[in-house]
Amino acid sequence: MLPYPQIDPVAFRIGPISIYWYGIMYLIGFGGGWWLGRRRAREVWRGWRQEQVDDLVFYIVLGVLLGGRLGYVLFYDFGSFLADPISLFKVWQGGMSFHGGLIGVILAMWLFARRRDTGFFNVADFVAPLVPIGLGAGRIGNFINGRLWGKETDLPWGMVFPDSRAGGVPRHPSQLYEVLLEGVVLFVVLWLFSRRPRPTMALSALFLMLYGVFRFLVEFVRVPDVQYGYLAFDWVTMGQVLSLPMILAGAFMLWYAYGRAPAASPVVPPKEIGRKRKGKGSRKKRRR
Repeated sequence: MLPYPQIDPVAFRIGPISIYWYGIMYLIGFGGGWWLGRRRAREVWRGWRQEQVDDLVFYIVLGVLLGGRLGYVLFYDFGSFLADPISLFKVWQGGMSFHGGLIGVILAMWLFARRRDTGFFNVADFVAPLVPIGLGAGRIGNFINGRLWGKETDLPWGMVFPDSRAGGVPRHPSQLYEVLLEGVVLFVVLWLFSRRPRPTMALSALFLMLYGVFRFLVEFVRVPDVQYGYLAFDWVTMGQVLSLPMILAGAFMLWYAYGRAPAASPVVPPKEIGRKRKGKGSRKKRRR
């Protein structure tokens, strides 16, 4: 059995204000995605400018925070919301739904694409490889808070979580499983896959499919939400129900991207085009 590291959920205090690790993890996720997005924008063939990344991150931050919190309340804690509507704003207590955040991000990207007069999947494909940074950081925040632990286990890496509701028995550190799968593995696969041009929609499809598969698998060792328990067969959880459409949609989109959608092609900057034309014309004059 591994000892659970006793980390104070409060990172530091500034007077009466407490700064939580959970919030810091979100800042790391957004900051890391912004930094990597600006790096990717330097590659001319992607057709993005660094200032566009700045604007896009602003939209995504709003989508994640609003969608993630609303999704958690609607999918997992609606009863508590009805009893205390103010709980919707108590984000420092945890409670963010990935599926709700995904819906919020989709709406944010749609609005950004509409305002910039570009295709939705041009935006989504650019964003997809950046998302695992935030997912991994968020799960680290869950681990520090001692939330979302797994089922009882006798495996050597089981941990006893301090929350009394965990029963004082060794459990799967399912948050760390998700850090590994949804954070590290998903990031490496998408980052390597996106190093060269791919058909439009392919990156978004691969993200949806892989995240859905990883989340579906981890749910087998996670304790289901108390308010729902198991929905069927003593093993189906709400997380799996919400992940299954992602797997199916991702698989269909990947098939469509490679089967019917036009392939993405490198973007040649206008300046380079001008230089090439000028060079050809000058050679012709020299020949004359």
